[in-house]
Amino acid sequence: MAPSLRHRVDTAMSWVARLTRWAPVRAVQVERASFDTHALSAGRPLEGAEYQQGTLAGYEVREYLLAKWGRACAYCGASGVSLNLDHIHPRSRGGSDRISNLTVACIPCNQTKNATLVEVFLKDSPALLSRILKQAKTPLRDAAAVNATRWALWRALETAGLSVHTASGGRTKWNRSRTGAAKSHTLDALHVGPLAGVTAWPCRVLVVKATGRGTYARTRTDRYGFPRLRLPRTKHVKGFATGDLVRATIPTGKKAGVHTGRVAVRTTGNFNITTRHGTVQGIGHRHIRLLQRADGYGYTTHPETRRGAAFPPPPEDGGLHTGGIR
Repeated sequence: MAPSLRHRVDTAMSWVARLTRWAPVRAVQVERASFDTHALSAGRPLEGAEYQQGTLAGYEVREYLLAKWGRACAYCGASGVSLNLDHIHPRSRGGSDRISNLTVACIPCNQTKNATLVEVFLKDSPALLSRILKQAKTPLRDAAAVNATRWALWRALETAGLSVHTASGGRTKWNRSRTGAAKSHTLDALHVGPLAGVTAWPCRVLVVKATGRGTYARTRTDRYGFPRLRLPRTKHVKGFATGDLVRATIPTGKKAGVHTGRVAVRTTGNFNITTRHGTVQGIGHRHIRLLQRADGYGYTTHPETRRGAAFPPPPEDGGLHTGGIR
């Protein structure tokens, strides 16, 4: 597999291994999603040997478009309402059924646009028109990545000695409709596989992003590719390494206060700290305390909300799942 795809499998396996060390994991439920990119690209029903028509025919196209356009109307941005499939270039004016000519629109926008050319319909919103035309031609990159890695991930999980079960995206959506859960990555993971019910909604979500472990390059180059700066071979300075999560407490001066974030070390002993508010430069190492060693991941938390409000309590039907990883 290409490195850009291999790292997806390796990252998933790394976190499965961590979870099995922290908690008694008995089984792994995997949503083995699949997009038929050939059928999506063709934009027409394929027959016979071209495509074996199944119960998800048409459903995959709609789900793909909902994900591609953020489950919101492409024209007015309305979300949480019924969305129809819309031909960007009207079919009555020669528009095709290809996936690149389809979008999702709320009922009022769909009826107002009707057979009007999109250039005429959005003549007063040139920025929106440009964005829609650009996004419509976005390639099926994510769908292809899912197809390329789903079997490799399943085989890797089986070699880990865990009980692995697979389910479809349709099963996940059906589970969400039963419990009344909204569409989100967290709640999708919570509803994968056989589900009798949900015992509790997650209140806060830990978001983990792969940030890497630095670089092997020992120089910095100028715009022509010539080396202009030689980097030190030692990554640790005064007990810190670039990427460590630290907290600096500055008692006085222009930088007085508490700064928490990722540190970039310098051989001078004066480090830079990148916080959520920006980068603070030139902080002495004596004011810095280590919170967590850099492990190749960045961690943030955010509340799991629905339209700005907290989720209601789960239905009183008991359940099996209390959390998930996606």
